[in-house]
Amino acid sequence: MSLQKPLLLIGAGALGSSLLKGLRIAGNATPSEVMILDLKPGDEANAWAADGARLNPVPDEWRAARTVVLAVKPQGWHAVAAILHGNLDKDAAIVSVMAGVTTTQLKTAFAGHAVARVMPTTGVATGKGVASLFSDSEAGMAAARGLFGPIAQTIELSDESQMNSATAVSGSGPAYVYAFVRALEKAGRATGLSSSHARDLARGTLISAARLLDQTHEEPDELIQKVASPGGTTEAALNVLCKDGAGLDELVLAAVEAAHRRSKELG
Repeated sequence: MSLQKPLLLIGAGALGSSLLKGLRIAGNATPSEVMILDLKPGDEANAWAADGARLNPVPDEWRAARTVVLAVKPQGWHAVAAILHGNLDKDAAIVSVMAGVTTTQLKTAFAGHAVARVMPTTGVATGKGVASLFSDSEAGMAAARGLFGPIAQTIELSDESQMNSATAVSGSGPAYVYAFVRALEKAGRATGLSSSHARDLARGTLISAARLLDQTHEEPDELIQKVASPGGTTEAALNVLCKDGAGLDELVLAAVEAAHRRSKELG
């Protein structure tokens, strides 16, 4: 399913800007087919505007949009819905990338419109993100597929309650990975590496390991076994990192559960 255009993007912060970058790479929307609403547009929004996108157009122009993306903070979405009320064409589909806001809430605020929820990673900026999709209508799902299919590996959820889990695992997940890299860099410096060497080794190791995971399609346990020789250095480290009852599994579970709870609270 192709992206229904023109596209109206509400909010060009970190996630909105990532979406714009992905659209530029995929080429599935030209600047003339994009409208952006943001009170404090950043570099990416301004770059699109310089190429012909309509930045902060008047409400009369919003009615041309066929796909409307809500990329604002969940705490402020009601005000945005009030502003959009009466200014959208009845055939416009609403695609929300806001954590915690349910389709029931969206359908109440945007009565008569097809709606979809999507939880993407900021990796959509590279055209190779991951996005969890949910809609209770084919029109809503088609809008989500058309927008994210070209820039992400898409997972279609059958139960909206799974969206909180998807948010906690995938939407928030890149930050967990970056936190691990930060910790590995810090450990490298603490054990004698220079800052630049610790940085390059930690980041390069993550990138190469992720590439191998992607290309081989092997399970993590299989790849671990290929690195961790019995009695070797890796096994010594894993005995600390994966300590039964108080190791990485338990820490990550606690982190994901905290994000899951917060996703529910935001709704």
